[in-house]
Amino acid sequence: MAELEAVIGLEIHVQLATRTKMFCGCELSFGDEPNVHTCPVCLAHPGVLPVTNEQAIRYALQIAAALECEVAPRSIFHRKNYFYPDSPKAYQISQYDVPLASNGRLGDVRIHRAHLEEDAAKTIHVGDSGRIHGSSASLVDFNRGGTPLVEIVTEPDLRSAAEAASWARLLRETVRQLGVSDVNMEEGSLRVDGNISVRPAGSEELGTKTELKNMNSFRFLERGIEAELARQRELVEAGGTVAQETLHFNPSDASLTPLRSKEEAHDYRYFPEPDLVSLVPTEEMLREARESLPELPAARIERYRKQMGLAEDTAALLATDPATAAYFEQTAKEAGKGVEPRVVANWVTGELAAALRQDGGDAGAAESKVEPAALAALVAMVQEKKISNSSGKAVLATLVAEGGDPAAIVDREGLAQISDSGELESIVAAAIEANPDAAEQVRAGNRKAIGAIVGFVMKQTKGRADGGEINRLIEAQLDARAG
Repeated sequence: MAELEAVIGLEIHVQLATRTKMFCGCELSFGDEPNVHTCPVCLAHPGVLPVTNEQAIRYALQIAAALECEVAPRSIFHRKNYFYPDSPKAYQISQYDVPLASNGRLGDVRIHRAHLEEDAAKTIHVGDSGRIHGSSASLVDFNRGGTPLVEIVTEPDLRSAAEAASWARLLRETVRQLGVSDVNMEEGSLRVDGNISVRPAGSEELGTKTELKNMNSFRFLERGIEAELARQRELVEAGGTVAQETLHFNPSDASLTPLRSKEEAHDYRYFPEPDLVSLVPTEEMLREARESLPELPAARIERYRKQMGLAEDTAALLATDPATAAYFEQTAKEAGKGVEPRVVANWVTGELAAALRQDGGDAGAAESKVEPAALAALVAMVQEKKISNSSGKAVLATLVAEGGDPAAIVDREGLAQISDSGELESIVAAAIEANPDAAEQVRAGNRKAIGAIVGFVMKQTKGRADGGEINRLIEAQLDARAG
């Protein structure tokens, strides 16, 4: 059988950080007492009429602009009909065949559509630990019901669980930096569903998809998709067929449980919402949405790669946090032309990040005691071989703990690199004499054995010697003795 490739698309629900709900004046909240932010509109009392939240539309237009979507000159709301206890109207106001935005892109993933809708209420299932009148029950908190959502649907462009989780992180940071949502997955402000299928590698035909609902962390999203891909591959390779259904992933034991058959659009009996007018964004609204965009992570990653020569993973690590990105750029500016930006980036994401973790604090680079000018000066000293790399790490640890001037720390601690070649040559000679077995193994071709000799020199010089120069001198002296 031909190798099976993964085909993954994502559906992301973003709760918008408006003051009030999508179609009524109830305030949004999280963690308040149940059912205190409700009114006749969001509880669907007879005779009430919804009114669209203008701020939600503006936030949705910002998302559409960030995702490079085409905005429909006129879009409409629909009623998505279904009966669940979390929907008092027995339908959800959403958008169907005329969404607000479509045909966008974020990175290498195409956006099929982005549309506005209202959230359902929160259902709380009471199990064995709680009983009502002697039986289990489900409770409904309508505070969340009616919260404005933007649903973002991708094309099936993702090819692995890791790629899906990575892209979802990029989307979250993009939306976060717009300021239109706090995208807190733990509180449900960002919820991700995965549409998953497999097909023979190279085929253009899509396989039968299943849906994983409401993954509440990127780690669980990746694990859930991996589990479902493994299940589908095993099923297909054994000659079976995949059933179109909605699944729940249990992260505690990595199990997959069917929830229901996967609905088609016609199951919801969509029809235009008769109580709401069409959405017709003005040119001013569209211009404001475009002009409000900051430099977003995807654009920043591209700039770091093309203009600064950073590796993809390093660029992504820096670009997804505005504070760290600003810290990096200031440090690179302070370092000047003598130090390549990629070297600065490696220190920020590598040595500095490690030193901050070792220090035990929660501060990132931007909040640390290490000023950009100080890190730039330290990196330059290492690059110019004024201090060794190991001494540079020692100075960095002091900067993390105390702040200050790296040059002053070098002078105070006596960490300047040994510049007397004769002194270093004599120390290397002593190291070879002290490690005859290691010297013999190096002569015999065992390159790893040189570590014992290098370690002796580093100990004698207290890390003030350049590692490359030590290796060169060891090899030269061993060659001379062999001759």
